[in-house]
Amino acid sequence: MFGFGQLIQILKKSPKKIVFTEGTDPRILEASSRLLASSFLSPILVGSESAILEAAEECGFNIRGAHIVDPEKYERMDEMIEMFCELRKSKGVTPEQARKVLSQANYFGTMLVKMGEADALLGGATYSTADTVRPALQLIKTKPENTIVSSCFILVRPSATGDNEVLAMGDCAINIKPTEDELVEIAMETAECAKIFGIDPKLAFLSYSTLGSGSGEDVDKMRNAAEKTKKRVPELPIEGELQFDAAVSPRVARTKCPESEVAGHANTFIFPDINAGNIGYKIAQRMGNFEAYGPILLGLNAPINDLSRGCNAAEVYSMAIITAALA
Repeated sequence: MFGFGQLIQILKKSPKKIVFTEGTDPRILEASSRLLASSFLSPILVGSESAILEAAEECGFNIRGAHIVDPEKYERMDEMIEMFCELRKSKGVTPEQARKVLSQANYFGTMLVKMGEADALLGGATYSTADTVRPALQLIKTKPENTIVSSCFILVRPSATGDNEVLAMGDCAINIKPTEDELVEIAMETAECAKIFGIDPKLAFLSYSTLGSGSGEDVDKMRNAAEKTKKRVPELPIEGELQFDAAVSPRVARTKCPESEVAGHANTFIFPDINAGNIGYKIAQRMGNFEAYGPILLGLNAPINDLSRGCNAAEVYSMAIITAALA
């Protein structure tokens, strides 16, 4: 089952570069100092070099060897502006407007990924989720087969034996009221992400109804989304709609849906909306003693992830490894 060791092994085989858009933040600096002591992931810090070095010295973090990129002194800025204008030509963006936008670290960092100077980006220690996602949508854009960006959380409950329990939950952070077709995308992307973390995905489309025990538009939405997903990825074990107890309890599943191969054994959960998803993962985190990693953004052409503004340095370090491993 999942451990960070396996992600680090992936990165050791193919080391990556990750952009941190908030280069002076103490949590970013602490995580960067840990990464610089390794050889599998190189941090790129966006900001004034003098300000970043001063902040690191004040906090006592060794960031010797870090690649610091100052938007005001970036040698390829003219090239970046030209590419930015091309990407935003439908909006009629002028070079002057582009230069102003690219003075913002979140846009500048995203363009470093777009230009191939970095493999991934992690932001949001001081920015809102929207300020991380918006540049990604405008510049990195969704994969050709996707119409939305979604997200999932990976939940890990350590055990004394080392055989961690690992679950995936989507979408708990981005799409407020996804449609049936959007739920199909969310499910497929969440399942693929789950595999990276050692999960053999068994998908449950969650509802207040189990296979017709209840009725209503929300029940129909989850049932239809489950059926559409089965047709798109017939090789995946999928069930829906399911109540949560039927999804995870073999005893309840034997009573409510004895013929289902997923019920009672689900490990990848698709929620009907952001309300249910956000509440669900936080209950698991706070009352179920799971460690929650995410939100992990899905559906983009390159790995871009968002931190919680309440994160600590250990979470930054963990999310950096997760984000880079997705590359």
